[in-house]
Amino acid sequence: CTATGLSRNTTISLLDSTGAMVSIDPTMPNNSESHDYGCGLFSHLSDKEELFQNVLTQVAEQFSRAFKINELKTEVTNRLAMLEKRVELEGMKVVEIEKCRSDIKKLREEMASRNNSSFLDDNKKLTPRRDVPSYPKYMLSQQTIDALRKPTFDVWLWESNEMLSCLEHMYHDLGLVKDFNINPITLKRWLLCIHDNYRSNPFHNFRHCFCVTQMMYSMIYLYASKMSICICYLSSVLDPVHTPSSLFCRYQINARTELAVRYNDISPLENHHCAVAFQIFSQPDCNIFANFDPEAFKQIRQGTITLILATDMARHGEILDSFRQKVDNFDFTDEEHVTCLKMVLIKCCDISNEVRPMEVSEPWVDCLLEEYFMQSDREKAEGLPVAPFMDREKVTKPTAQIGFIKFVLIPMFETVMKLFPQIEEVMVQPLRESRDRYEELKQIDDAMNEKKKSENLTMGGKKK
Repeated sequence: CTATGLSRNTTISLLDSTGAMVSIDPTMPNNSESHDYGCGLFSHLSDKEELFQNVLTQVAEQFSRAFKINELKTEVTNRLAMLEKRVELEGMKVVEIEKCRSDIKKLREEMASRNNSSFLDDNKKLTPRRDVPSYPKYMLSQQTIDALRKPTFDVWLWESNEMLSCLEHMYHDLGLVKDFNINPITLKRWLLCIHDNYRSNPFHNFRHCFCVTQMMYSMIYLYASKMSICICYLSSVLDPVHTPSSLFCRYQINARTELAVRYNDISPLENHHCAVAFQIFSQPDCNIFANFDPEAFKQIRQGTITLILATDMARHGEILDSFRQKVDNFDFTDEEHVTCLKMVLIKCCDISNEVRPMEVSEPWVDCLLEEYFMQSDREKAEGLPVAPFMDREKVTKPTAQIGFIKFVLIPMFETVMKLFPQIEEVMVQPLRESRDRYEELKQIDDAMNEKKKSENLTMGGKKK
């Protein structure tokens, strides 16, 4: 219609010679002289309606030109294309964004530590894990099960989920789940909550927890009643739980931190570990002692607190001297004697890394020195006393380990050896070998330092 100049609402109809409308279909007669067809034009609009329709068409065209509808469509299309390209480019930055998030999280933790924020108000961490089992159940091979019972076990080969499965296995293997009627699902929740409450410190972290507990597991076969096993093993798991930062008790006391004030300078970190541990037990979903009678739980609680507090190195001399006085006439039926033995055993496990093979023990030295240096740097910045064995400018790996092995580890393990001679081969002898190795390294370091001094003197003489 538009091509012929007709109105859009005009109908074109086919008419026969009499003017009647013809239905167009395959059966209609062909157009011929006898059947001559014509066309009829019929408009459905009056003149006024047609005029109005034309006006609307013109207005629509003018409106489109005035508001640049076509240009707007083009611009929107271009913008969408640019946004799609930008999204594609931003997608390449996911790794960088995640790294930034991780750095921000670490910075916030450091700021919280420096501000001495309340460590017991971390309700999120203390919330039990209900999505049990949320770590896969690993089927431990017989080789792994046998290795777990030995001090030579390599703790660096295992991820967190695997360590959790190993801990769970130890509880079952020692008979604690069966003998104390511990709900296996509650045990899983408890282990997960303990795991979540360990901080990402270089040394005092969940792997250290596993290391201490596995060493206790290997020593438990020497001697233990069921209740003693439970207390020793439990204390090993909880020993450094929720350590707030890489700052030892001496710093906490000298800096008058919140923990030192709260616990009156008496083993502030160890007291904090106990408090967090029993906060976790207070939650029904994590209370592995729910089936204990009140008197048995009281015994567990008192024994656990005693052993965790014994790990404060400030009490090392006091506890070892007490054990030495009892060891020659040790009485396994005497509760005081047995308690002292358990205190010494958990101390042995807590600082037992040098008992393990060199490839297992040496990385722990690096981790511990990192915590030492972090503390001494902070003490210097805050004008606090600095212990020489923590000062990065005064200590080396050999000098740090020689004194510790000679005057702390070997005397303590040799005292335990009087009661359990079988540990000499698997624990005491490795300590002696470790001492000898570090003494050799120190001799090499001393020789290299002397050589450097000699070379410096020679160079200085030539310049003159």
